[in-house]
Amino acid sequence: MKIVLPGGTGQVGTVLDRALTAAGHEVTVVTRHPVRARQVGWDGVTLGRWAEVIDGSDVVINLAGRSVSCRYTAENLRAMMDSRVDSARVVGEAISAAARPPRVWLQMSTATIYSHRFDAANDEATGVIGGSEAGVPDYWSYSVDIAKNWERAQAEASTPATRKVALRSAMVMSPDRGGVFDVLLGLARLGLGGPVAGGAQYVSWIHDEDFVRAVEFLIDRDDIDGPVNLASPGPLPQRDLMRALRAAWGVPVGLPATRWMAELGAFALRSDTELLLKSRRVVPGRLRDAGFGFAYRAWQPAALDLVQRVRLSRAGHRGRTGAHAAHS
Repeated sequence: MKIVLPGGTGQVGTVLDRALTAAGHEVTVVTRHPVRARQVGWDGVTLGRWAEVIDGSDVVINLAGRSVSCRYTAENLRAMMDSRVDSARVVGEAISAAARPPRVWLQMSTATIYSHRFDAANDEATGVIGGSEAGVPDYWSYSVDIAKNWERAQAEASTPATRKVALRSAMVMSPDRGGVFDVLLGLARLGLGGPVAGGAQYVSWIHDEDFVRAVEFLIDRDDIDGPVNLASPGPLPQRDLMRALRAAWGVPVGLPATRWMAELGAFALRSDTELLLKSRRVVPGRLRDAGFGFAYRAWQPAALDLVQRVRLSRAGHRGRTGAHAAHS
């Protein structure tokens, strides 16, 4: 298949590009900074020659949007909103204008659209959309607004020949440098991977192999459109997630962090505490009902696999570095 990945140079895009290319598909990445073959430039806002790669493609998977791993200043929040809405809108325009439009458009969204809650899990049918919870920072509602507007931009696009799916994705766990698993593992290795603010808040996640398989599943299933949760069936409290990660790496202790310590840590990492403190209890209702089988339903085996892949990757890197030194 011909697959186009707007915004495909981030962690999730790297995971998909690598897997789909290895599976034999012809993958083109649309990016603001093209540097390699199979990459095409765009500004994420306006139609241009980049739209030619969408005409005649089979699948578009739009991942574009400013990273959420930043301080949630007013400027950064606006950039997160604009980059997502503008890119979804212009991808829709490119599909609408195509003489041979793709048969499916998968649009990245986020599980953050759901309410901060502990009492029950959010699926697509009965989940509570967030934004009006009591006792949370006011700006958390802006993240929900971003998700709503992101999905609305896709839903309102005039693409009658193209099926549309919104990927309400949980945190994609992969061993790649710079991803969320890399950050969590780094904290655990430093002995800082304990409970944050008590650690009762739920973390929803999906193993990178299951993420890729779910995307392939949704491409093939012509009967599924609209929002779909991409999350493992096993969300768990943050304290349990970090305990299993410490055990997988072999770290005996993880220092707990209070809310104010989390604020300091997030500031140092140029990130925001919403990523640590919001309880994201999300489950894959539609994938489950459609018969999708997860390879990693529980976090402990997923963490063990990811840790093993990190160790192998780093051992391979050291081996290559040593070999280069021996020949230099």
